[in-house]
Amino acid sequence: MKLFLPLLSLALCAAQPASGFMSGLDVLERDHFQQLKGKRVGLITNKTAVDRSGRSAIDVLFASDQLTLVALFGPEHGLRADQPAGAPVDDSKDKKTGLPIYSLYGKTKQPTDEMLRGIDTLVFDIQDVGTRFYTYLATMAMAQEEASKRHIGFVVLDRPNPIGGTVMEGHVLEDPDPKDPTGYFPVPTRHGLTPAEMARLNADVKGLQKPTIIALQGWNREMLFDQTGYDWIAPSPNIKDLDAAIVYPGIGCFEATNISVGRGTDSPFLWFGAPWMDAKKVVKALKAAKIAGMDFAVEKRTPSEEPYAGHACRGVALKVRDRRQVRSLDVFVHAVYALRHQKGFDMRETGSTNVVGANIFQAAFNSKKTPQDLLSEYEISWRRFAQTREKYLLYP
Repeated sequence: MKLFLPLLSLALCAAQPASGFMSGLDVLERDHFQQLKGKRVGLITNKTAVDRSGRSAIDVLFASDQLTLVALFGPEHGLRADQPAGAPVDDSKDKKTGLPIYSLYGKTKQPTDEMLRGIDTLVFDIQDVGTRFYTYLATMAMAQEEASKRHIGFVVLDRPNPIGGTVMEGHVLEDPDPKDPTGYFPVPTRHGLTPAEMARLNADVKGLQKPTIIALQGWNREMLFDQTGYDWIAPSPNIKDLDAAIVYPGIGCFEATNISVGRGTDSPFLWFGAPWMDAKKVVKALKAAKIAGMDFAVEKRTPSEEPYAGHACRGVALKVRDRRQVRSLDVFVHAVYALRHQKGFDMRETGSTNVVGANIFQAAFNSKKTPQDLLSEYEISWRRFAQTREKYLLYP
């Protein structure tokens, strides 16, 4: 039985849309496509890329007489953002425009010579969620690197970080993996960067040609997505709303364990559980930790997706009361400590290091560190990064 009714959070009620907000795509249209005039363009995109009237970036660029749209490129989950997490996506053809759709999450994650033939400019326009292990910005970076090798222009139509640009969480990933899109950047788990800012960082770290940025208008680092005036479009099947994106940096880390994060339920990432879990003990620990901005309750669910498809699970339901206060890595760390001695709990050492950015496995199972010790180490790490990232920021 669900204990939480679907109420709007206080933060949502208080939000006021920014009347002057414009995405990079909106700015491109306003400027009559001058930044792409005469270019043969390959567009890396999915269904989240729309202008303020709701037209897709594909339709907008294809209709322009200032440029030639040559090919489309899709990330994980495909162009329609409806494919399962981690599932390979095949190349295809866009029925409306007749353009080829090359998958950057299939046989290859980098655009090849064949894919780039006849293209002199790659354009990236996808709404990210602000978490390092979400793969869209790694797709951007890999394409950026291939473009730089070939002296192909690279343009980012910027979009906001939907969970804000001020808060950071987690440890900086000290050993990024150039082949793993979930562990690609030397940034904290929650990094507070927009796509364009991450492209600037990537260019600097990798020694690439500088990207061309078409920046946001009317956005500042304090803003959450609900203040842009745009409707939320799920960037992947299980990030159904802004609350799910807010908790994703921490709750997504459970996917390096054998705990369900609610895939195949009504509200993924706003619940986690397992058939063997003593959820009462986990809720007790989370309440004792006094984690701001959230409420917790025991709730049973039966997910329709793995790891426990069709199995009744005891778990923890999360309710976001104040989006600006939520620190979801705190939830993950305190929950791991509450779970570590429960029979049945399993956490992958390499995977957990990749998502959190540091070895939580060793800390939780092989040391005397407390949850607060670990979170303090994370804070030292992200505060150092905060100084590094200053030179890449585009917005106040």
